Amino acid sequence: MTVLYEDNHIIIVNKAPGEIVQGDKTGDEPLSETVKAYLKEKYQKPGNVFCGVTHRLDRPTSGVVVFAKTSKSLSRLNEMFRKGEINKTYWAIVKKRPSMEEGTLTHYLIKNEKTNKSAAYDTEKPNTKKAILHYKLIATSTNYYLLEVDLETGRHHQIRCQLAKIGSPIKGDLKYGAERSNPDGSISLHARSISFIHPVSKEPIFVIAPVPEDALWRSFEQSI
Repeated sequence: MTVLYEDNHIIIVNKAPGEIVQGDKTGDEPLSETVKAYLKEKYQKPGNVFCGVTHRLDRPTSGVVVFAKTSKSLSRLNEMFRKGEINKTYWAIVKKRPSMEEGTLTHYLIKNEKTNKSAAYDTEKPNTKKAILHYKLIATSTNYYLLEVDLETGRHHQIRCQLAKIGSPIKGDLKYGAERSNPDGSISLHARSISFIHPVSKEPIFVIAPVPEDALWRSFEQSI
């Protein structure tokens, strides 16, 4: 865990692939507890430390995550996420170049609770939710393509599912059709940046998360 930004109300960290944001049935220590331990030690706090989860990233994904340090900032951030007032940009590495260099994808997604996987349809079906994202090709290497993705909606596995639907699954994402896994079990999807108006101070916040320690990621980051 690397701290990217911190003030009295919020703390923004760079999540490593494999970390979970919030506790789940695996029993593994979530990032929220790691942040609590960091705050407790840094400020020598006795007793419990407040650390509110405002949003999540899939376990194999890396990148920027915002936690609230106060209940006031948590409720305001939750509302901002709900209203779409927080802008997140993702980077995704794919092996198959999309047919268009940039575009908007609109699908209808349905989540399968048993398999923890979403399916995308071109037309609306019962129980589906509309999913919209915008992407553009921003870099290429010998075998891979780097896409920048902005979400208009926030659906379960949305980027993974929609890119797979157009035939460009994310590198390492076996669940959505990648040919092979990444050695560390990650998928090559990174929450690159986040921007919003601070819930308390009203100052503009813009934070960029460095890419994972990986040769392909590094080469893409340096090429831009």
